[in-house]
Amino acid sequence: MTDPGDRALTLPVPPGSGWPGDPATPQTPVAADAGQVRDLASGAGSLAELVARQSVCRACPRLVEWREHVAAVKRASSRTERYWGRPIPGWGDERPGVLILGLAPAANGGNRTGRIFTGDRSGDVLFASLYRCGLAALPTSTTAGDGQRLIGARMVAAVRCAPPDNKPSVTERDTCAPWLAAEFGYVAGSVKVIVCLGGFAWQAAWAMLRSAGYALPRPRPPFGHGAEVPLPAPAPAAQEGAGPAPGGPVLLLGCYHPSQQNTFTGRVTPPMLDAVFQRARTAAGIQARPRSNAVTQ
Repeated sequence: MTDPGDRALTLPVPPGSGWPGDPATPQTPVAADAGQVRDLASGAGSLAELVARQSVCRACPRLVEWREHVAAVKRASSRTERYWGRPIPGWGDERPGVLILGLAPAANGGNRTGRIFTGDRSGDVLFASLYRCGLAALPTSTTAGDGQRLIGARMVAAVRCAPPDNKPSVTERDTCAPWLAAEFGYVAGSVKVIVCLGGFAWQAAWAMLRSAGYALPRPRPPFGHGAEVPLPAPAPAAQEGAGPAPGGPVLLLGCYHPSQQNTFTGRVTPPMLDAVFQRARTAAGIQARPRSNAVTQ
């Protein structure tokens, strides 16, 4: 007979079962298709309820199958660990000056720990930079209950589930988009800077901004490391129904993704990351002092 404890290690974490930072309960409604994602995202009564609904979504069959397969099979170094195995909700400051937008959680990173960029090598590089720049309390992020917190910043993903080969489909991106749009609606009133980690996030940001009433430039500025696009505040009429927090002027910043491929090849280096996050912190008016070993401005 299979030990119940062993079986539990192969299953996604049930909502409300005590995982650190789990925003959901057994009563949290679950989206089963794109239409339900739209309805549940727009109908959430608070940011807390929205992230709870994000964390139990089952709208994309391929992503659900993959995230749960990885959670059951695991990598060799984590075979005795319980994997989160659910979508990764946004986390951080509820009134952030800086919004950090990534692609999707890693199969053995966020999909394992329950927090995006936590427990993988990309996160090791990213959080070290955020710490040096005064946007994170700790230089590392290993587990959901490790005491890490973001300072004046919030972190979200364009797609909330770990995709095979780190490549979500266009349909999966579009199905997940209402979660991102609704979350931005709750925080847009305080966000002054959006940092896009990679070209996929850069593209996802345009739809998110459009949903909040921003007038988008034509043609769209291309993605690049250090690219900057200042956007004026939406006209009041354009913000009707866009979300509970009307947005102001925002600066869109491009940043190469701190993937292993990019960091190992030197395409992106710690000083390059620091330069972007120092720029973001300054533009957002966040007063937390950068650490002594941060890149100077």
